[in-house]
Amino acid sequence: MTTTLSPDLPADQTATKLIPSRVNPIDMARTATVGMRTRRMRTALSALGIMIGIAAMVGVLGLSESSKSELLAQLDSLGTNLLTVQAGGGIGAGSGELPANAAEMISRIGPVEVTTTISAVEGANVYRTDYVPDGQTNGITVQAVDLSLVETLAGSVADGVWLNEATAGYPTTVLGSIAAERLGIHEVTGTQQVLIDDQWFTVTGVLNEFELSPNLDRAALVSLDAAATYLGDDNVPTSILVRVDPAQVDTVNAVLAPTANPQNPEEVEVERPTDALEAREAAGDALTALFLGLGAVALLVGGVGIANVMVISVLERRAEIGLRRALGATKKHVSLQFLGEALLLAGVGGVGGVALGVLATAVYARLRGWEAIIPPIAIAGGVGAALLIGAGAGLYPAIRAARLSPTDALRTS
Repeated sequence: MTTTLSPDLPADQTATKLIPSRVNPIDMARTATVGMRTRRMRTALSALGIMIGIAAMVGVLGLSESSKSELLAQLDSLGTNLLTVQAGGGIGAGSGELPANAAEMISRIGPVEVTTTISAVEGANVYRTDYVPDGQTNGITVQAVDLSLVETLAGSVADGVWLNEATAGYPTTVLGSIAAERLGIHEVTGTQQVLIDDQWFTVTGVLNEFELSPNLDRAALVSLDAAATYLGDDNVPTSILVRVDPAQVDTVNAVLAPTANPQNPEEVEVERPTDALEAREAAGDALTALFLGLGAVALLVGGVGIANVMVISVLERRAEIGLRRALGATKKHVSLQFLGEALLLAGVGGVGGVALGVLATAVYARLRGWEAIIPPIAIAGGVGAALLIGAGAGLYPAIRAARLSPTDALRTS
């Protein structure tokens, strides 16, 4: 920085007409790093506050997008065109049962692709051996189902085979994932049997978890024929699963209740199981907003930390400020020096926070088996927010430094 006489003026006027001093941007950047280079521990701690806030915000946005992507993929694989028809209480004293021919009537609706009946076998308990005391059921239920159940629910068999035409008329059962775990059956050999209502049933398979019907995970599933023959079940539908044309879901939904029970349609409840998954995502969005708020608070605290550090730096460097002013630095130069230092501190914290947030998202997504997705707004917004906080935090210290007069700064240093 230099203050020179203008060569275009007469000699007697050179003392009063001066050319304003200028500073090279590179020199200004180098000057702004003086405080950072000489006080490294303070710099690291100040940048850490910004880094934590930015990392939290980037991580939350990244995990939210990754989770949402996984949910959309899950919904695509499970299908959003599944409806569940169940008996409801209705208005007044309803029977609490669906008509025996409800599934047949529903299947006549044009857009309906397939129907699957589920009938809870009331009073039937499942035991691993006949030595287990009555009442120790482990919460396992018995459900009589159509052979199309697994296909309708987009389920899969973990081990063994699903019920088929050849085994449906015999005392055979397939266990839900939780039921199999509680009964101690992890691998199907074809010889294991469980006792259901004083009748031995051969276990032919174990299912993976049902995303759309988790209550079946705790059940021993038998065919409708076997339930009627060996357990005396009347096969009255407890619920009916309905797959429909995806483009006609709302239309079918509107007519399912009066079709299933024309006499008392108000006693029929129709649900879409995928709504529960979407509700879970909505709850996740609420938590995302909460964590973003916490990240913003951490970012604000980091900004206050930078402001505090910069104010202290101004007080400690009064001699430097006075000397620079005495050598020709203007108020603007001094203010830009300290404002630049605050921006550099925040920038370092912002870049480090984005990197940390991306790393945390990638690690967690990999552990959960998700595709790691980092929205571009999280990266650009993270660095931008850090710089904005840095500018706000450094503004007052920069103005305060610029207002110091050279004589006062040198005299009190």
